[in-house]
Amino acid sequence: MPDIDAMQKLLDNLFPGLMGVRLTALAPDRVVAEMEVRPDLCTAGGILHGGAYMAFADTLGAVGTIVNLAEGKRTTTTDSSTKFIAGAHLGTTVTGTSVAVHRGRTTMVWQTSITNADGQLCALVTQTQLVLEAAS
Repeated sequence: MPDIDAMQKLLDNLFPGLMGVRLTALAPDRVVAEMEVRPDLCTAGGILHGGAYMAFADTLGAVGTIVNLAEGKRTTTTDSSTKFIAGAHLGTTVTGTSVAVHRGRTTMVWQTSITNADGQLCALVTQTQLVLEAAS
């Protein structure tokens, strides 16, 4: 299993790094991260953009899957469902907690709860990750 520092280093050089995703906990069945609500991630009204919620959650489900992959495997998202419940304001921090619903040989399903600085649920995302052979 990759450690949290190695996984963070991987993310820092990719899109999640541009978004400012910071891993805070990493286990085979649970991933937790934070992300600052910056102006470039917001709508015109200073609220975190729906696409930012989705990308944040997608990252956490992918990280959870990577932690569980066997040698020679890789992953990709096959579907994702997002329910928007509340907003997160500019200048605050959101927390994402992704838990494994299913960790199978060919697919993994993760559910991510994203909460705002007040602990209020902002979005609930369920996604399926396909497990594939690594490219040679």
